[in-house]
Amino acid sequence: MCPPADTIKKDNTSTLKALVAFFGLTTVGLLAATIALAVQNGNSSDAPSSSSSSAQATTSVDYLQLKSSSSFFSTPNKDNVCAGAKLALDNKLCADLEVAPQAGANITKGYIGGMDVGDIEPNTKAYFQSSMCPVNVHWHLGAEHYSVGEFDENGHGPHDGDAHVRHLATEEHAEVQDGYRCHHYDANDAKFTTPYNWQHCVGMEVGETYEVHWPHSAAGACGTVNQYQTPFYDGVFCNLPLETFQTLGAQDIASAVGVHGQVFTIVNDESYFYPDMIRGMIVDKEMGRDVSYYTGSTTGETRNNTMCSQYTPITWQVDRKCHMISASSFDKLCYDMKMQRDDMSDDLHAHGSRELVSDELAANNQYYVGNRMKKNLRV
Repeated sequence: MCPPADTIKKDNTSTLKALVAFFGLTTVGLLAATIALAVQNGNSSDAPSSSSSSAQATTSVDYLQLKSSSSFFSTPNKDNVCAGAKLALDNKLCADLEVAPQAGANITKGYIGGMDVGDIEPNTKAYFQSSMCPVNVHWHLGAEHYSVGEFDENGHGPHDGDAHVRHLATEEHAEVQDGYRCHHYDANDAKFTTPYNWQHCVGMEVGETYEVHWPHSAAGACGTVNQYQTPFYDGVFCNLPLETFQTLGAQDIASAVGVHGQVFTIVNDESYFYPDMIRGMIVDKEMGRDVSYYTGSTTGETRNNTMCSQYTPITWQVDRKCHMISASSFDKLCYDMKMQRDDMSDDLHAHGSRELVSDELAANNQYYVGNRMKKNLRV
């Protein structure tokens, strides 16, 4: 005979309550045991001390030391396929050259050079779109180019009034010729005057103006460990033997060899840090937007308006604006240069600046970026 339904319901309810109570007590017991075990382990002498944890967190790796003992870099001169690739073209009297436009020129918007270069045009594409890659990075003391209101004779720096030829910020290097300065410097602002503890760059100075150049070439060892070279000519001519070079026309060269140029004032302020300067012109926000395009030559203080470079015509793409950048950005760049297979130590300091190219030696094929298109100023 079956018990009454209400009796079954009461029995089931009692059983359920008992099970809930049992599992509840079991869970509480396990939780208490777990907490006790955790506390015991936390107090164990086997646990790492706070000092050892801190030591582990601050341990750093010396990558330059690792490079010096790496098998990949054990015979850099033998493995560097670009070493000695430079084609020697000595400077020559400008009067003895025919159509050989020079750099750095006036890049103020609206300026047109006085040398008629005919149909030769600068490469106005992004260099990577022409299978070109950066093969070097180096910089000059002051700006070699001239942009009114940005870097010109009215700019300022930590050595206003000094001679046009002066020492770098170290006695290890000889005097170099100074270029133009930007307008950012303020002697009453600490970010322009507070010294920086340089670890990798040589002879650099906070508050000073530098023009950075990134030579590019379609004949470089692009995408390989040999891509970056010092001198930069080795990178430019790495895969371009003399017999091939002699078959190229002026436009062929201008379309396949070019330089990015960008001018900076160094500040001791980490809000201006940029981590990857080795790749080329910085194109971000207002940087690398107002660009001048023209054909010119290689630069440096061994050239002037009497003695010209024969490495011409090559494309120049130069930012017309001067930008502030942190000293640490440059030091990181110098570190990256030290990590290349080729020895780039000769480019860890600023080079001298060429005097401004005269109108008659500057090409008349300037382009500028405006209204989202490139315009030829001759048109």
